[in-house]
Amino acid sequence: QSQLAESGGGLVQPGGPLKLSCSVSGFVFINYNMSWYRQAPVKERELVAHIDTTGRRANYLDSVRGRFTISRDNVKKALYLQMNSLRPEDTAVYYCHARYPGHTDGHWGHGTQVTVSS
Repeated sequence: QSQLAESGGGLVQPGGPLKLSCSVSGFVFINYNMSWYRQAPVKERELVAHIDTTGRRANYLDSVRGRFTISRDNVKKALYLQMNSLRPEDTAVYYCHARYPGHTDGHWGHGTQVTVSS
């Protein structure tokens, strides 16, 4: 059974950093493209960052480019999101997502809450 477990969320002041992690099990991590999504209250879930299977190509939501960095460790089977210069509008539940190339469906984690507030 595929499992993704996010960690690292919490309360942080505006301008501060936070690093999210996602550990996976139940599927061959290195074969999957990985992404971070987020969903704020009364808003739709949006793609924050995406990284390919090799870790060499990454794409970002315009509003986080230059502040967030997605990375992966294919040996540890882990996905990361380093978030710097956090803003109140970054407040959301952040989800880890895995998708096999060419497939439309994927696997979701349960999410971790990030709150940016003074």
